[in-house]
Amino acid sequence: MGRVIAIANQKGGVGKTTSAVNLAASLAVAEQRTLLIDGDPQGNATSGIGITRDQIGATVYDALIGESTMAEATIRSVQFKHLDVVPATPDLAGAEVELVTHPRRDRAMKEAVDQVRDEYDFILIDCPPSLGLITLNMLAAADALLIPLQCEYYALEGISQLLSTVTLVQRGVNEGLGIDGVLLTMYDARLNLSRQVATDAREYFGPKVFKTVIPRNIRLAEAPSFGKPIILYDVSSVGAQAYMGVARELIERFGRSTTAFKRQVATEAAAAATTESAEGSAWPTTSSGAWVAGWKR
Repeated sequence: MGRVIAIANQKGGVGKTTSAVNLAASLAVAEQRTLLIDGDPQGNATSGIGITRDQIGATVYDALIGESTMAEATIRSVQFKHLDVVPATPDLAGAEVELVTHPRRDRAMKEAVDQVRDEYDFILIDCPPSLGLITLNMLAAADALLIPLQCEYYALEGISQLLSTVTLVQRGVNEGLGIDGVLLTMYDARLNLSRQVATDAREYFGPKVFKTVIPRNIRLAEAPSFGKPIILYDVSSVGAQAYMGVARELIERFGRSTTAFKRQVATEAAAAATTESAEGSAWPTTSSGAWVAGWKR
């Protein structure tokens, strides 16, 4: 049975969609059967993974209100053999109103996801930057949260509000909802603020914080405009290597054992070593050489 992970933070601009797209792609490269559900009416995960309007038929909106099944809304093998995507369009915003009269309005997404979860190892849901009925449905469907935490001011304050919502969801519609991890994003080792936020997060969440952090990286910012995840746009960039590191941590915790990702990480880490050194990016995660050694153990 696949693990359903909602990538959520009600604060916008923290890297939710970037993390959803690139983590899904990295898991697919590792031969983990992955479903990416775009749960945001803006549809940025849909366009960021390379799906165009003429490819879209049924969407997550149709699955949510019961007009189609999740399987019918799924686009198969997007960019990678093991990556399927359920797209979103602005129509999803209308679900907030239409679900009000639904007899199980807070469990509609869970019922839709349960139809397909046995087909996947990981199901990632990109949640909207709000705490409305759509987000409530995504949290009700999830086994756990992955929380992107921007290494900037006010970041931890926003997290406290999200955790309050998680508590309410646990008391109401999903008592088993947990936290799979906190992912530090937009990290810049040159800034005292970034280091302080990272320290505070590790003190508060402990081992829930991923060892790998996502650095500020121009290639990560460019990739969505080309409709490609970072490992297709520039696999040697520090951003690509970072998301592969996060995927490795998830696989070690929950995924099927595969040799493909070990080979991929070893190859790409070696290729990235020169680039990483040239860019002079300092960020607190395992070095490329240690990645290779770690996978060989």
